[in-house]
Amino acid sequence: MDLEFHQIELRYESLRRTSAERERRICGSLAQLGQQTPVVVVAGGDGGRYVLVDGYKRARSMLRLRRDTVRAVCWDLSEVEALLLERLMRTTEGDSALEQGWLLRELRDRFHLGLEVLACRFDRSPSWVSRRLALVEELPATVQEKVRAGAIPPHAAMKHLVPLARAKPADCERLCAALSPLRPSTRQVAQVCAAYTVGDEKARALLLGDPGLFLRAQEAARRPPSLAEQSPAQVLLGDLGALGGVARRTHRRLREGLAKRLAPAERMEVGQCLRQAKADITALLSYGEKELGDAG
Repeated sequence: MDLEFHQIELRYESLRRTSAERERRICGSLAQLGQQTPVVVVAGGDGGRYVLVDGYKRARSMLRLRRDTVRAVCWDLSEVEALLLERLMRTTEGDSALEQGWLLRELRDRFHLGLEVLACRFDRSPSWVSRRLALVEELPATVQEKVRAGAIPPHAAMKHLVPLARAKPADCERLCAALSPLRPSTRQVAQVCAAYTVGDEKARALLLGDPGLFLRAQEAARRPPSLAEQSPAQVLLGDLGALGGVARRTHRRLREGLAKRLAPAERMEVGQCLRQAKADITALLSYGEKELGDAG
């Protein structure tokens, strides 16, 4: 059936994080091909409307394309049963622990399901349910919004920001406010949180004010120096180290019998390359000994 958007209630939109890149792809596909897969709704919305259970990205994309209606299929289930079934059927992307926590909290608060019931319905232990509920209840709401918007990776929030929120909730919010415009990776969030943990008050203040400066410094420290920044000895030692490493690796592969697996034409080609490499190395040794042997 086709539903107009005023007939649909987006009650559970906050249970899933968004992805701007993925929604751009969906929007482009819908513009080119039209809606191929219906969204899923259940009856029971306010004023006789339908509650959207699955297809929030498609629905948002259709709205951006200024479409008046969306194709939908209505499940003959209660809201709670539909939510649980939708989660079991979801295969396109895995839930993060935070998203699981959002759903568990919604089921607990809206439908009054206890810890034991939730554990049974998710086929998990009560401690699993309790841990995920703790995640969403300990992490500040502003930080969770950044996760929903895709500005903070959910794994980074769970592993690195929750411990910070337990100890310093205000600092956790400040750090996320400064980090989110950078769209950091999980590794970058881990680096910033580790620096915050070991830093003194002055270092923490600098991190909270400009974590991007710290990340740029870390990136610069990891980059190998350019040729202009290296001494002549560093340049030559680097080249010779690479040459020796390639020679030892090729020698090991030959000892392991790799040459025996070559076809006749391949054996001839590899042999030709080996002879050329020998000539190059012989020329290098001859010239290198001449240059290095000259004390002047």
